[in-house]
Amino acid sequence: MAPVKNGRYIFNEIPTGYPEPGKTTVYDDSQTIDPDTTPLNGGFLVKVLVLSVDPYLRGKMRDPSKKSYSDPFTIGEPIYNFGIGIVVRSENSAFKPGDHLYGTFKFQHYVIEHDPKQFKVIENKESLPWSVYVGVCGMPGETAAYAWKEFSRAKKGETVFVTAGAGPVGATVVQLAKAEGLKVIASAGDDDKVAFIREIGADVAFNYKTVNTRKVLEKEGPIDIYWDNVGGETLEAAIDSAAHFARFIECGMISEYNAEPYPVKNLLKIVAQELSIRGFLVASLRPKYEAEFYATFPARVARGEIKYKEHRVHGLENAGQAIVDVQSGRNFGKCVVIVADE
Repeated sequence: MAPVKNGRYIFNEIPTGYPEPGKTTVYDDSQTIDPDTTPLNGGFLVKVLVLSVDPYLRGKMRDPSKKSYSDPFTIGEPIYNFGIGIVVRSENSAFKPGDHLYGTFKFQHYVIEHDPKQFKVIENKESLPWSVYVGVCGMPGETAAYAWKEFSRAKKGETVFVTAGAGPVGATVVQLAKAEGLKVIASAGDDDKVAFIREIGADVAFNYKTVNTRKVLEKEGPIDIYWDNVGGETLEAAIDSAAHFARFIECGMISEYNAEPYPVKNLLKIVAQELSIRGFLVASLRPKYEAEFYATFPARVARGEIKYKEHRVHGLENAGQAIVDVQSGRNFGKCVVIVADE
């Protein structure tokens, strides 16, 4: 095969607000690769098929001096995230050509990797679209399933409030809660998303931009479980409507990713209501639940028990817009970048 372009999506500069395609991140197609002859040096060559775009990527676009739970992106280097790729050539006995791998990939058409422990072979016995394995059958689905099982202590008849209920994590939580007999309140930022939340079983679904969250919770609460994806004023409202001994599962706070944090003013109620507030990282729960998840969850999705939506962006060169879509809430469903066909 003659050399082909090996386009990359590069972190170019630290943003002060929302990331800007062409400024914060840029597409570079100056490099080439010959998949048939490029030296592997004991590694394996992967053609990247699908890449995930998730809210937490904004936190990696920071000054390296600011410490966090995940490493910052490096200016001048490709950004990276979970993805699915197919092995083209291999000099490592762990993988063979044709294997589909799930793991963290650079935003690049072809990558050479050397550590097989960082990747998982996806057999896909259910013949699901490969993109599903960076969504409901990947990290977002893991996030919902692991933390719900670990922290919710859910009981039939209880009430849960889920924010960002149409997103890949929130929608999965909605369905897990309904399957366990809970009353589900869920919010989203536009009417189409609200309709989807209703379709997947939420008892109460509302557009937080047009309906007052506090009034909904005052009418439909108190809430026994709060799944938080947004933080800020919504977290404050949830605290005010929390039942005694309610459990708050802190998954994310996207309201703070591109703006100054809202100062929550009712934290003393955590004491008065004896609330449990639990933040988590999915990687900490993965060793406990991963085997069960991959043995059961893809089959549930294939049977239609767990439904999902995708926001597909075609072309690696358009990854920057996909990132902005997620940060601003313009995506409807799991945002994936379709890099290539097999």
